[in-house]
This record gives sequence, structure tokens and C-alpha cells, in this order.
Amino acid sequence: MSTHARAPRPTRTPVQQAALLVGVVFLLVGVAGFIPGITTHYDTMEFAAHHSEAELLGLFQVSVLHNLVHLAFGVAGLALSRTPSGAGLYLFAGGAIYLVLWLYGMVIDHDSAANFVPLNTADNWLHLALGLGMIALAALLTRGRRTARTTA
Repeated sequence: MSTHARAPRPTRTPVQQAALLVGVVFLLVGVAGFIPGITTHYDTMEFAAHHSEAELLGLFQVSVLHNLVHLAFGVAGLALSRTPSGAGLYLFAGGAIYLVLWLYGMVIDHDSAANFVPLNTADNWLHLALGLGMIALAALLTRGRRTARTTA
């Protein structure tokens, strides 16, 4: 009888775990946006336009494009969480993108063609929280790594 030694599972750094978790949440949100019941007024969903009245959880305005963006952010999170540097990049750059999206949502007229994603007030404030949260995670969870590299 032979015994096979298992290779130890690679351990994820905290920044990798955070990026993985954020990526999974984005995937779940992207999928949920396509589920009637979780998304109210599902029958009014459009590919991309402010005319879509579909709302995730009855609160966040969504469209097919909006859901696809969430899915893409989720896939990016899973892929980039494989390395500490990729995970930090995902959290920082993703947070910056969400801050730009928050600003965009704050300055456009929500009833105009410029609101093609589409966005509503609830989306805007969620995007602010996501942007700040992702950047904070990147900063806090990579701080020790930068210090360790510069002192080595």
C-alpha cells in the first residue's frame, strides 16, 4: 500500500482573500440581476438604456449591460486574486473605476441617453461605498507587503 503525500495547499494572502471574496460577490450580483423575483420589473429590462425599470432587490436599477459588467468584475476578481500583486491591483483599480462611475452617476441626468448603464441614486451611493471600500482594502492589506519589500 502506497501513501501519496499531498502537496500543501497554497495559502492566500489577506489581499488575495479579499479580492476573491469581492470577485465572488460581483459574480453573485451579476447572476442575481438576471433572476426574476430577485430583480423586480424584470420584463422591462433592456440591454442598455435609462428606460430599463428592472431593479435588483427592488432598489438598484439594472440592465443586461449592468449585469454583464458585474459578471466581468467578478471574473476579473477571481483571475487577479491568484497573486498578491494582481489582487491589490484589482482592488485598487476596481475601486478607482467605481469612484469614477459614482462621479459619472452624480453629474449626468438620469433621464438622458448619457445614463446608458443605467444608474439610479441607490446605484450611485453603492458605487461610492464600493470604490472607497475596495481602495481601503487594497491599501490596508498591501501595506505590510510594501514595507517588507523595502526593508529586505
